[in-house]
Amino acid sequence: MGLNSVFARRLYVCWLLKNEPRPNVPKLMVLTGWPRRTLQDVLKALPGMGVELEFIQQGIRNNDGYYQLNSWGPLDAQWIDLNRELILNAIAQG
Repeated sequence: MGLNSVFARRLYVCWLLKNEPRPNVPKLMVLTGWPRRTLQDVLKALPGMGVELEFIQQGIRNNDGYYQLNSWGPLDAQWIDLNRELILNAIAQG
């Protein structure tokens, strides 16, 4: 089964949002090695897929805080857990 790399990125970011403590864009950049703009595009696309996330503000600066995944929407979190290597391979090949 082949995955589209764009869709695979979205799945992987959802997995990171659920499994990493207090994930924000700088932390996601370190974990993925992706540019800021790529991560911002992926985060912006998730609500269009039915995924519910929110930014939890911390501190006084506008972007101090982290993302919280509230609902996977139509995505199957268990499938993503079980197929993380497949997802990462699709990203690497894309």
